Amino acid sequence: MPTLPIPTSLAVAVFLTIWFTVLFAVLPIGVRSQSETGEVAPGTDPGAPVAPRLLFKAALTTAISAGVFVLLVLILRVTG
Repeated sequence: MPTLPIPTSLAVAVFLTIWFTVLFAVLPIGVRSQSETGEVAPGTDPGAPVAPRLLFKAALTTAISAGVFVLLVLILRVTG
């Protein structure tokens, strides 16, 4: 198994930074508010999301982040 071109603790920190950055880009995808659907629940904000699909978005974020991280590791290997 090949080793990382950076220390493991730095690799974890970089991956988490990439993950949270991608998460904030993915979160708004496909979100519809209660006011858009016309189903505002009493006592809630009309701008609250109807079905945020957070588990799907976490999985999508992880997949995209893994791809970006692998690309970064490959670039670091090539550039030395």
